[in-house]
Parts: sequence; C-alpha cells; structure tokens
Amino acid sequence: MSESVIRPTHIEYGSKSFTAILWSLFFAGFASFSSLYCVQPMMPIFAKFFAVTPTQSSLPLSFSTIALAIGLLFTGFISDRFGRKPIMVFALFLVSMLLLVSASFPVWEIFLTTRIFIGLAVSGVAAVAMTYIGEEIAQNDIGFAMGLYISGTAIGGMGGRLIAGVLVDFISWQSATYIIGFLNFIIACLFYLLLPKSQHFKPYPFRFSRFKAAFEQNLKDPKLRILFAQGFILMGCLVTVFNYISYHLLEAPFHLSQTWIGLISIAYLAGIYSSPKAAKWGFQYGRDKVLPILLLTMMLGLLITLIPTLWAILLGLTIFTFSFFAAHSTASSWVSVQAVQYRAVASSLYLFCYYIGSSLLGSSGGLIWENFGWVGINFSVGMVLVLGLFLAMRLGKLHQQTE
Repeated sequence: MSESVIRPTHIEYGSKSFTAILWSLFFAGFASFSSLYCVQPMMPIFAKFFAVTPTQSSLPLSFSTIALAIGLLFTGFISDRFGRKPIMVFALFLVSMLLLVSASFPVWEIFLTTRIFIGLAVSGVAAVAMTYIGEEIAQNDIGFAMGLYISGTAIGGMGGRLIAGVLVDFISWQSATYIIGFLNFIIACLFYLLLPKSQHFKPYPFRFSRFKAAFEQNLKDPKLRILFAQGFILMGCLVTVFNYISYHLLEAPFHLSQTWIGLISIAYLAGIYSSPKAAKWGFQYGRDKVLPILLLTMMLGLLITLIPTLWAILLGLTIFTFSFFAAHSTASSWVSVQAVQYRAVASSLYLFCYYIGSSLLGSSGGLIWENFGWVGINFSVGMVLVLGLFLAMRLGKLHQQTE
C-alpha cells in the first residue's frame, strides 16, 4: 500500500505537529480573546467619552459576547462544510480589520455595531478550535491540548486588558485599539503559516435535519445539559467580577490609575498554569471530584476580595481566576469526551451557554453595582456559584451511576 493512502494517525504529545498545533491555537486564543476583552478596562473611559452609565459602558463587551454566543451555534456547521483551518484563518483576519474600524469611527452606535461583528468573527475561532483539537489530537492528549489552548485564551484575555489598561493612561482608547488591531493582524498571518491542515476532517453538506438532530442528541444527555449550565455560570461569574472590579478600584480607599487597574489582570497568569493542570487532576482524581472543589475555591477567592486592601483583592482575584480556568478546562474537556457524536455541536452549545452567561450576568451586574456596590456584586456572584456547586454535585452522581 502506498504511503499516500495510509490513513493518518491522530497527533500525539511530543510530535512536531503537536507543537505546531499548540503554538498556533495559543496564538489564535490570544488574538481572539484580546480583541474581545480589551474593552473591559476601558469601561470607565467609555462612560466618560460617550456620556453613558456604568451599565451601558459594559455593552461593548456584552454585545460582543452575545454575538459570539449566537455565532457559535452556526460556525461549527459552517466549518463542517468548508473546513476547520479556513474558517479560523478568515475569522482571525476579520477580527483584526474590525478592531481597526471600531477605532476609526468613535460614535457609540457605530462602535457597538463593530463590537457585534467582532463577536461573530471570534466565534469562528472559539468553537472550531475545540473541534479541531477533538478531531486531530489523540484522545489521551485532548485534555492537555485543550488546557493549553485555554491558556492561550487566558493570556489573550489578560493581554487585551493589560495592554489596553496601560496604554489608555498615555494615549487615547482609539490609539490603544489600533495597536491591538495591528497585533492581531500579525498573529493571523502566523496562524495561517503554522497550523497544520486537518487530517481527519470530512466535509458535510448543509442539512437542516442534521442540524436539528445534532442539537437534539446533545440536549438529551443529562450530563451535557449540566455541563452547558456550568459554562453559563462560570463565565458569567468571571466577567461580572472583572467588569466591576475596575469601578471598585477607582473608588476610595484605592483611587488607582487606569495603568494599575490594567495590571490587576495579571491574575490571569494563574489561569495559564491551572488550565493544563486541570487535565492531570481530572485523570488523577476524576473530573466529578475536581469540579466541585474548584467552585468552592472560586467562592473563597471571591470572599477574600471583600477585604479592603489592594493585596487582599489581588490574592482573591488570583485564587478566583486560577479556579475558574481550571473549572472551565475541566468542563470543556468533559464535553469533548462525553459527546461521542456531533462533537462540534456539543462544543458550540457549551460555548453558547458560556458566552450568554458572560453577556447576561456581566451586564445585569451593572445594576447591582449601581445600587449595592462591591458587596452586592460579591453576594450575587456567590449565590450563582452556590447554584454551580449544586449542579456539579448532581453531575458527579450521574457520572458515578453511568461508570
């Protein structure tokens, strides 16, 4: 049999292709999530520049994440037809162009519109990257690869916040956005050159019956339903905390500058460590045991932020963020393993719930902030995490029953 017809094996840890995939998806995660979250530390600036309320200043992020969530329902199917790499490459180039446009027309309505399209473009990376990992990586290495991809999204989220938060103390928010846009364009070029082509991708035509069957199949699984709910809870809580910590730190007794508020995002470094580690903990102790513990440590970190000192807030945010990324890595890799059929749709549904949580809880948190301040944010997020803990314990029981 000639070498050209030998069926390619899945890519394993340690190979050159594995390294190329990790670096490519790491860059993709950085680019897409830096573009998404660069507006978060700018929220107080938007409130002044556009003369809007704190709740309205969260809309650039919320509109992006709502559009991202909706796009995730369809990008998986689009990539089923046109391929994983072409969709991700197109999405990354489009994101960089939209960032440049958003800074060129500083009118509130136009700015929000560009943020919607940025969210739709990012969906072309977010769902398809997880599907690419599930298809191309050997099953024993999926958890590790997923964790490192999520580390890239963590650095992207941190990088977007950090770059924007520091720059806006010295230059306008438009100039800061231009810089992030050009950086994203360079990353899109690197991604195109580095990412290996799919070896296990099989194109499927667009069929509504298949679209419907894929959603029904995933939503019938009680474990997947709980994992989708966990995505909503986890991301909603993270975004709510980071949306309004900026306002909290601008007030007494802190009175921090935008630069120092941007530097708070170094708490995301904890997620870079915990995301790949979560795969090891899941294998060693079981995902059903790890997830509830991580939700408890998120609550602990949240409570520590009530102590009115800067070091306590940084410690609390670090614990909170460390636990969030480990929990997200655990839940998302669990989805990839649990969804034997229609894996791309399962990943899309998980991320749909994940970003709907970001949008709904992130923006509604503005009303809590305006009326009850940081104590109100802390209490409301804590109650949502209690619900997450209850669902995680229920998931553990279901998992034990089916083992």
